[in-house]
Amino acid sequence: MKNIFKLPSVLRFVCVTLFAAVVLFNCSEEKFKESTDETLNITEFLRANTEDYSLFLEILDITDYASFMNTYGTYTLFLPTNEAVEAYMADLGVSSLASIPLKDLQELAKLHILEQKIETTTFTDGKIATPSMQGQFLITGAVNSADGSSITVNKSAKISTSNIEVGNGIIHEIDKVLLVATKTVAETIESDPSLSLFTEALKATGWFEELDRPITYVDSVPSYLSVIAQTNAVFEEAGFNNLDDLKARYSHLDDPMNPEDSLNLFVAYRISPGLNYLADLAVTPALLTKAPLEVISIKLAADSLLINEETFNGILEKGVQIDRDPSDETATNGVVHQVKANYFIKKRLPAPVYFDLADQPEFRQLSSVFRVPGMSASLSNAELADVTWEGSPSVTYVCNSLGSSSRPGWHGDFLDILRLRDGYINNIEFTTPVIIKGQYKVWVSWRQNSRAPNAVRTYFNDTQLARTFNMQEYGDSGTPERVLESQGYKRHISPFTSRYNCRLVGVINVETTGRHKIMFQSLAYAGGNSWLDVVEFRPVDMDQLYPKFEAGGDGLIYE
Repeated sequence: MKNIFKLPSVLRFVCVTLFAAVVLFNCSEEKFKESTDETLNITEFLRANTEDYSLFLEILDITDYASFMNTYGTYTLFLPTNEAVEAYMADLGVSSLASIPLKDLQELAKLHILEQKIETTTFTDGKIATPSMQGQFLITGAVNSADGSSITVNKSAKISTSNIEVGNGIIHEIDKVLLVATKTVAETIESDPSLSLFTEALKATGWFEELDRPITYVDSVPSYLSVIAQTNAVFEEAGFNNLDDLKARYSHLDDPMNPEDSLNLFVAYRISPGLNYLADLAVTPALLTKAPLEVISIKLAADSLLINEETFNGILEKGVQIDRDPSDETATNGVVHQVKANYFIKKRLPAPVYFDLADQPEFRQLSSVFRVPGMSASLSNAELADVTWEGSPSVTYVCNSLGSSSRPGWHGDFLDILRLRDGYINNIEFTTPVIIKGQYKVWVSWRQNSRAPNAVRTYFNDTQLARTFNMQEYGDSGTPERVLESQGYKRHISPFTSRYNCRLVGVINVETTGRHKIMFQSLAYAGGNSWLDVVEFRPVDMDQLYPKFEAGGDGLIYE
């Protein structure tokens, strides 16, 4: 999800850090091909260009994937050249593709294919939002050389010819075969000599075994884990040369296997549930860890991602920078990052959470739709992991065209619920981002519609909040803002339009740090659409009006 704790624009992180190449690669020798001479599908295109691509075509033929890559659809293919496939075979020590196990070829082929059309101009962060057909995500980045800048895929393959239009998608030619990750998180860390002390700490605390487990599923949720590892050099700089030094400093119970031992908590604080790439961390300001009820904060600062950088009582506590180059290391059961300095568990104070209801992971993966003006997509209850409701129809993600009267919502998008009422869609419940323990005011914003319900009740963790909100009600553009706030309303976007409104629905006590549930129940008939924008959880002692949200953008606007 995309949730912001007083963060600068994610676009700045995108443009400045990971994809300078998008600006620079015009200076390189990378070739572009806007379209083919004929509307050949992918397989037909390969057969017409066997001098360059016959070996990958052979992979498709052996795996029986050639037929479906020749059918109607919208695909992206990262296409290795013959030279790239020959180098791959040489590394394996085989003289023919037929010598490679069929299952390995199947996994390899699927890793190179995405089921959406994705042009290089839409590469906006390290992780491509849409996973490969194999299931693992591809990582794009920039590399500079004497020849200029190039886009890389999975840190090794360079895109040599991009955006080749074919009848059923797009092709990017690459100079190396992409390799399927075959090591677990534990094995990935253990295989890196610079992480040997971190590996020892994992084994001493029992976390190595946990990080070595294959993926399991509970209610369709995979057991991925993400780790922020520390190199030997980072440990040495902090005064730890071996495991005994770590035990002496952190193992207060002298029992690292005990979950309450400080060394166990030290390690657990570096492990988080879920598959969190750098692109995900950039929009995840508070990250749950395996240390019970402990979170780390993530902050964007210019071109860096910082852990636990915060200001308390006017004093800046500097954060620790994530080391971007070795990070985003895909494993079979998660992802591994590295950090540039040692860090500690910190006491957390309540912090604001700005929950864009339209920003669900499944919508985010639809890169041709998500935050693309004029696009929309509908998903059913079964297709959304963090949204449930009573009723059978789907809900719709909408990003309005630039000239639309709906455009002024935050990010220009909203969640569209057709007929929020009993018998259609009702009792729609969302899993929130991480909220730190404390007391908060809850604000709900929406786009006005005269056919939406005029009374909607809000529940937080099944507790009814004090006020309902009326989705037929226009925003007030005339009352002074502080007076309006005292009446339980505010103008949450800037520039403001009365087509949007925002209502204080109650005050909550969040008793445990973590993700929670918020539910909306219609108490009235609705003959039309309900358009929800943002739910704000603001600490009670925080300014409730500022920052505001940039209308049609992703920035925050301060007084």
